[in-house]
Amino acid sequence: MTTPPLWTVAAMAEAMGAARGGPLPAAVTGLSIDSRTVSAGEAFFAITGDRLDGHDFVGQALANGAALAVVSAARRDAAPTDAPLLVVDDVLAALRDLAVAARARSPARIVAVTGSVGKTSTKEALRIALGADGETHASLASFNNHWGVPLSLARLPETAEYAVFEIGMNHAGEITPLVKLVRPHVAIVTTVEAVHLENFSSVAGIADAKAEIFLGLEPGGAAVINRDNPYWQQLKQRAEEAGVARVVTFGEHAEADSRLVRHALQDDGSTAEASILGTLVDYRIGAPGRHFVLNSLPVLTAATLLGADLALAALALAAQRPAAGRGTRLTLAMGTGEALLIDESYNANPTSMRAALAVLGQAPVGPRGRRIAVLGDMLELGPTAEALHRGLAEAVIEHRIDLVFCAGPLMRHLWEALPAERHGGVAASAEELEAQVLAAVHPGDAVMVKGSLGSRMGPIVKSLVRRYAAAAARDDLPVRG
Repeated sequence: MTTPPLWTVAAMAEAMGAARGGPLPAAVTGLSIDSRTVSAGEAFFAITGDRLDGHDFVGQALANGAALAVVSAARRDAAPTDAPLLVVDDVLAALRDLAVAARARSPARIVAVTGSVGKTSTKEALRIALGADGETHASLASFNNHWGVPLSLARLPETAEYAVFEIGMNHAGEITPLVKLVRPHVAIVTTVEAVHLENFSSVAGIADAKAEIFLGLEPGGAAVINRDNPYWQQLKQRAEEAGVARVVTFGEHAEADSRLVRHALQDDGSTAEASILGTLVDYRIGAPGRHFVLNSLPVLTAATLLGADLALAALALAAQRPAAGRGTRLTLAMGTGEALLIDESYNANPTSMRAALAVLGQAPVGPRGRRIAVLGDMLELGPTAEALHRGLAEAVIEHRIDLVFCAGPLMRHLWEALPAERHGGVAASAEELEAQVLAAVHPGDAVMVKGSLGSRMGPIVKSLVRRYAAAAARDDLPVRG
């Protein structure tokens, strides 16, 4: 099947104010900023990042099938002489200009998601739920920053009926310019928690930063906020100050507009009954964990607000799976039996760590199996970091985790707070802990690996998979955007 064009080159050039060079095609089928993964027919944007300059890889991108490259006038000479080029003053600014043009031409109903926890899983659930009703575009992976949001928006097909964008932040003021690009009809704040505290004086400051998402709402748009969160009133006030026409709440609270009535958790998913803006709906969620149940509420609320079919959206959530590194499950074949590996290595904060420990506590184990948590430091927590790590001991005990392995100077505080019978191993880094984990896992065990991205817990997952690669099989394929 031929991939339909995403942009004509004429439209791209006009939107970006670009000069043309070389033998240009009539259209491109997609946009890329990675020369290694660019597909045939796509436009390659030579963005200058913190470590690498895309201009150094223009030749490689074209050799790999890129239809053209977008380059800056100052680095025009980095490209081959006869290369098909669109030449601009600044490549990232040009990508933002193209994103503006994509938004202007799109008839799609758009939802934007932010929050301290659950952004990506909520975005993926929205993609599934809205996709049951019509063509839906969603940002890939966690493309939620100053280049990821413009890239995702510029990729919005003109034919899409719905679009979903994730918007993240580490500092105040980062969400505002991104949401003003996206201009959503619905804006969701999943929750406000103690994350990125290195950059904020209080959690209330984080709430204000998350509330920036309301500043870009389209006239008549709706804000969707968590009624169970202590900062819901602050978020509601900020939405009203931004002129938001409708503020809708979700949660277990009796006064929530979309309320969880009851739910049952299983090791492979959950069932739920909820009142979504007054309509009762029963449904199943394919991803295990109470946090996925709660995140289904803003998903179904947004689907209703956007005009999608609620019944279809709810039925579609049975297909939801954890995103890569956020609960992906793998079976490790160990000769005399199997072990379950839960990969939560993408990132961590106190809230997501407790949710992951709860999921591990529900995981099935063999006759002599143990539930094992392999945990790395949670970063960017500021002066509260030691106490927040130590406080995880309560969740470890509550969810009947048998052994805990701790990597990093901060996670050592958890190690010291745990009773001796829960001690699995401890080391200064994930790299040093790896051998202890590999030696400890036995058939029948359920093992969960989690930590902030900077704590580098991913290699432990890869080592476990590599050791048992001959017969390792994925239980749940990672979700792609």
